[in-house]
Amino acid sequence: MSAHTIALIGAPTDVGASVLGASMGPDALRIAGIASALRARGWGVHERGNLHGPANPQQPPQHGVRHLTEVAAWNHAVFDAVALALAQQQLPLLLGGDHSLAIGSISAAACHCRRQGKRLRVLWLDAHADANRPTTSPSGNLHGMPVACLLGDGPQHLQNLVGSPVLQPAQLCQIGLRSVDAGERQYLHERGITVFDMRSIDELGMRAVMAQALAGVDAHTHLHLSLDLDCIDPDIAPGVGTPVRGGPNYREMQLCMEMLADCAALGSIDVVELNPALDVRNQTALLAVDLLESLFGKSTLVRKI
Repeated sequence: MSAHTIALIGAPTDVGASVLGASMGPDALRIAGIASALRARGWGVHERGNLHGPANPQQPPQHGVRHLTEVAAWNHAVFDAVALALAQQQLPLLLGGDHSLAIGSISAAACHCRRQGKRLRVLWLDAHADANRPTTSPSGNLHGMPVACLLGDGPQHLQNLVGSPVLQPAQLCQIGLRSVDAGERQYLHERGITVFDMRSIDELGMRAVMAQALAGVDAHTHLHLSLDLDCIDPDIAPGVGTPVRGGPNYREMQLCMEMLADCAALGSIDVVELNPALDVRNQTALLAVDLLESLFGKSTLVRKI
């Protein structure tokens, strides 16, 4: 990590989601003490507050997509905020909000990498593939489509942020998947995306999965982590809109974060889909802060790498 200051950017919207409540996620993370926790790890923290965008109109899908205009507006705001933080040599930490926001944050990271001559690698931790398109989505919710959008297969409104495609399949690795629609499964195979689903984690172990996911990451790599909190098993992270049983447990997630910290290539992060309306005493937000502490250097022992 070349940056020494983390820019906290709140994006309080659930406009791309199926369940209301993720709009309260950024403030729940702040209440859980994210800024003080990061400062305790020796990081500077620039609190940029919450972005502003259109309200959730709660309308049905049109042409296979819900709230396209509103999602595009939020992603333009996210793109500008993340791009500014990167230009100021800060590490943007996007506090969501639903996962459709990753279109804007990853697009900004891709532009930054092109200017800096760095390779972009995206780790997508999620229970879901998020690779539906308007023609395959059962719901039309755009938080189920950001991967397809970033690969150039989404609605035109969302392709116009920086041009299309933002990512090539080889730049993306998905971890923790266990709920994948039939159309998504075919799409992932056709595009050749690297996926470590929960069976892979069960069979190989999280250490081997992360070692493969981080293979080739070096000083010339900008690593973007897009962490959907529904990746984690809902027994310990209940505050999400679309929980799926059988996710990584506490120690597996901690190992994942610690190995990401060890690689020293993190350049930008999304933490999304926290839904305080479904949480228990802010349990999921507190867990997210705990994981972020490990991501930014907290460990049980001082280790010689």
